[in-house]
Amino acid sequence: MISITVTALVFGVIFLAELPDKTALAGLVLGTRYRASYVFAGVAAAFALHVALAVAAGSVLTLLPQQIVHALTGVLFLGGAAVLLLKKGEDEEEVRRPENQTFWKVAGAGFMLILVAEFGDLTQIMTANLAARYDDPLSVGLGAVLGLWAVAGLGIVGGKALMKRVPLALITKIAALLMLALGVWSLWEAVAG
Repeated sequence: MISITVTALVFGVIFLAELPDKTALAGLVLGTRYRASYVFAGVAAAFALHVALAVAAGSVLTLLPQQIVHALTGVLFLGGAAVLLLKKGEDEEEVRRPENQTFWKVAGAGFMLILVAEFGDLTQIMTANLAARYDDPLSVGLGAVLGLWAVAGLGIVGGKALMKRVPLALITKIAALLMLALGVWSLWEAVAG
């Protein structure tokens, strides 16, 4: 059964953490050059694969004693918050233009870009942490994939407008504060438990 609360929490954390990431910029670049639906199909497939891997890794962590899981996820969330707070602006990565605009070429370019750029990324590690923390792989996976797809969709079709209205630094700080709160809460549960 899917927990709406866990799904919504994971969606919010992953969505905010992914917004300032280079992937949103890459989606924006691909979306301005190619058919948006083709780009989204490739990007969405790559994100689904990443979430499946992260949830599987996090589910393995649930086999450990709860105090260790809480301590580990707390430290990793605090590390994620530090990465977001200390991260400097990243340059836009150059995206190679496929020879033609067929579905498979464009979707393949989007898939490969995300597959490589997101492997071991902060949001993938956070998804594994959340899967370990909540021991609800379906709800965590659904929230994470929907959060990543939402950012990809925004990046592909409306990234420029969003970035003009909401400063990237504010989005990054909100995501970092959420991770900081989750990290402190997890560590408190490890000590109190």
